[in-house]
Amino acid sequence: MTPSWHPAPDSGIAVRAIAANGLTFEVAEAGSGEHLALCLHGFPELHYSWRHQMPLLAELGYRVWAPNQRGYGGSSRPSAIADYTMDRIVADAAALFDASGARTLTLIAHDWGGAIAWNFAINKVRPLERLVVMNLPHPACFAAALRHAPQRRRSWYMGAFQLPWLPERVMALGDAALVRRAFRGMAVDKTRFPDAVLDVYAAAARRPGALRAMIDWYRAAARHRDRMRFGNGGRVEVPTLMVWGEEDKALGLETLDGTERYVADLTVRRLPGVSHWVQQEAPEAVNAILREWLPRVA
Repeated sequence: MTPSWHPAPDSGIAVRAIAANGLTFEVAEAGSGEHLALCLHGFPELHYSWRHQMPLLAELGYRVWAPNQRGYGGSSRPSAIADYTMDRIVADAAALFDASGARTLTLIAHDWGGAIAWNFAINKVRPLERLVVMNLPHPACFAAALRHAPQRRRSWYMGAFQLPWLPERVMALGDAALVRRAFRGMAVDKTRFPDAVLDVYAAAARRPGALRAMIDWYRAAARHRDRMRFGNGGRVEVPTLMVWGEEDKALGLETLDGTERYVADLTVRRLPGVSHWVQQEAPEAVNAILREWLPRVA
């Protein structure tokens, strides 16, 4: 496995291959102990997206695993659209927890990782201590927002991604220029995304089959909606923190409306002037929130 990220030697972060759910995952890890903080990235990200949070979580006593999810970076890349259905990617998270041997689990997630985390918590796939979701609404709230034009307009790309082969071809053009633009173009503080950061994401996207696999998550969501269903009335029964960059161009603030109907123990921290890429664009503010809300476990 050729790593898609080489952490600095003094970062306390290492990258290794972990076998789980019949696949191999490229996992960035830090810390130790029996309480796993499993950090789930979104599109078009990597485990690298959690580089600012991993040392903090290790300091708080967590063993931290941030995997490249299936299809991303150096992780396994199944070839069929049906390999990227919600039930399978949620099963990956469960299998990674099992592979860790840890006794306790906290999920920390962003974007598509947040969709996995909501589903995981609602369906009680494994016992969960706490849930942290960044810039991804509860699925019922997102569905409600999609019934109205403003969010449908923001989510136009989800329809475009249903086209065969063309989206990945276009995103690969110009050294993955659209991947680079997704970060810097949406960011408010563009200095957080210098070329050196964008190079990591672009290089991972240029790997053979990577962009197709990443976009297949969206294709599978549209073609296999039955795999995205959740039970328990959509209720989340663990303490939940939502961190939200208010200048999100992909998800309107109205997608937060009604979350309290599904999550009884809910804390929401909104960050004005911060984009969708909240934990990368405002790591100091996000880390301060995490330090305040997460219990120290060692």
